[in-house]
Formats: sequence, structure tokens, C-alpha cells
Amino acid sequence: MNTHPRTLILGATGSIGCAITQNLLARQWPVTILVRNRAKAEKMFSHTPSLTILEGDVQDRDALIRAAVSNDFIVHAINYPYNEWVGNMASATQNVIEAATQAKATIVFPGNVYSFGKTRQPIREDSLPNPDTRKGQLRAELEVSLETAARAGRCRVINVRLPDFWGPNVVHEGIAPVFEGALRGKAMPWLMNADIAHQSVYTPDAAEIIARLMVRSATQSETVPPYEVWNYGGVTLSSIRSWFGQIAALTGKPPKVQVIGRLPIRLLGLFKPVLGEVVEMLYLYENTIVLDDAAVRAVFPDFRETPMTDALTTTLDWFARQRLRIPFNAHGVMPPTAGSTAPGMPVGVPNRAETPPASRPSIS
Repeated sequence: MNTHPRTLILGATGSIGCAITQNLLARQWPVTILVRNRAKAEKMFSHTPSLTILEGDVQDRDALIRAAVSNDFIVHAINYPYNEWVGNMASATQNVIEAATQAKATIVFPGNVYSFGKTRQPIREDSLPNPDTRKGQLRAELEVSLETAARAGRCRVINVRLPDFWGPNVVHEGIAPVFEGALRGKAMPWLMNADIAHQSVYTPDAAEIIARLMVRSATQSETVPPYEVWNYGGVTLSSIRSWFGQIAALTGKPPKVQVIGRLPIRLLGLFKPVLGEVVEMLYLYENTIVLDDAAVRAVFPDFRETPMTDALTTTLDWFARQRLRIPFNAHGVMPPTAGSTAPGMPVGVPNRAETPPASRPSIS
């Protein structure tokens, strides 16, 4: 009998939702995913007895409430294209709150830095929101909705703020062209400025932190507050240009960094609405926004990020196989050994065999 907490994951076929799903399945937690495209989900996830796939839409409140029954956690990793945020994100979040209320579940919310605007100070868990964009204001409102519900005793919430993320199955237009361009020996595009420090997180590392916080909540529920905020900043890259050099080196091809300015993005936005919505977010690429994650690192002092070469190799391999359908052998890297992340391993599974004993969680 599986005694691990039961988890409903929303957005399981997306970037961070996929990584969380794979992490919890690797821990043998019973996981249910609610997806709009069952065939896509079945293709993404290898068969496992602890995974249940339900077809439905988070905007259907009754269907979501039914899916949430008997679950201890609801992972709210739902996201929409920027041009569909208004209305959809707020209604989805209200539905999640209602489902969690009825199921007496804890909501796990992968957040971001949008609500803090162009801050030059490190963002702490208790930093006050200061949004200066429409999307920043919306994200701040979502956090207020979640905190209000938690403090009213309707549900519990774990809000984990993250910076930009990358990794297997991160296929949005800010990341996919980077890895695909590197593999093809073509341009690796970035917005505005490739020569300043930039905080970024590998999705399996973010999923590991989130899973550990879920374990902590499940095992210490009497001492954990109803509304928790945690920051996890991943790695602060010295510059995107140098990071692109690392990526390209693994392909054996020279890096071709392409910096795209404000005007081309505005022009492209005339034809592609989602790019038009990027314009107000360009400050994220012109400034170094930093999450102070000292608190979560103090709680999990044994946690270590996946070594950069390993993370990049796994990501390049995924894009080569899943998107480009081309062979890939990391340049200057030894082939994977037994138990390591091999091409056949499901997307985003933490590489337990290569994790030093000191960095493994003490509770699964």
C-alpha cells in the first residue's frame, strides 16, 4: 500500500509541471495529472502504476473539484501564453483554491519575480510587491488570493518563487531556440543584453526543491504555517554570453549569440500577439533580478544543483531527440554510465544514481 501523500498536478505537460511530476513519480508518490490532451501526456510520461491521467480543463470547476478529491497536494503549475493571461490565470487560481478547500489540500504554487518590478535589491521572502507591469500586477494579485485563502483557513499554500527556468521540455520561445540553435550550429537568440549576470534555474533542480518542501509540509504540518513563501534562485550566471559558450562547446560548434533589441520585438509583436506581450517584460533582460534563497538553502543544507555540464548535456540530448530528431553526443563528455541520465530516461527525472549521498533527501 502506497502511504506517500497523494498529489494532483495541473500543468503537468508544461515546463515546471513536467519536472515536478517526474520527481514525485521517482519518489513513488501517487500522482494524478489533469490534462487537456491525454495522448500528449501518455506520450510524455512512461507508464507507472502510481500515475493516473485524467482528461479535463482547470477552467471546469466541477471537474477540477472531482479530480482533487482525496489528494493531499494540488500543484498549480498552470500557465497560459502571455496574451491569454488576463482572465484565465485568475479564474484558474480561484478554481484551484475552491478545489483545495473542498479536498482540504495544500496548494503548491511555482511563482516568479514579476510582482517585484525593476528592483535592484535582492528579493527576500518578505519583500513587498512593487509591480510596474500588467503581468506583474496580475501575479501579485494571484499571490494575494492564495495568501488570503490560506490565512482564512480554506487551504494551505506553498508559494515557491523561481527565476527563468530551462531544461528538458522547456519549449517556450525564450529557451527552445537557444538549444536548438546550438545543436544546429545556428543563431542562439537572447533578448536585450547578453552581457549581464542573470539568475536561472534548471527545472529538475527546481522540482527537487519543491518536492522537498512538500515532504516538509507533509511531515511537519503542525509547525508549518498555513501560507509559506520560499525563494529558489538556482544559479546566477555571470553572463548569458558565457553560458551560451558552455552550451555550444558541448555541441562541438562555435556559439553564435544573437541579441535581439526592443524594436524587432515590437515589430514581431504586430504579427504574433504573444511577442507583443513580451515588450513590457524586457526589463528582466536589461537588469539583473536576484532572488535571495538563503532561507531554503538553510533548511536543506545538503542540496546541490545538478552540475552544469550534466544539466546542459541532458537538455541538449532532450532537444536533439524530442524536437530535432537528430543524434547528439556531448563534445568532450564521457558517455553516460549505467544508472546515469541516458537518452531513454523519462523527461526530467532526477539523476539519483549520480547524486552524491550527502545531497539526497533524508525523507522521500
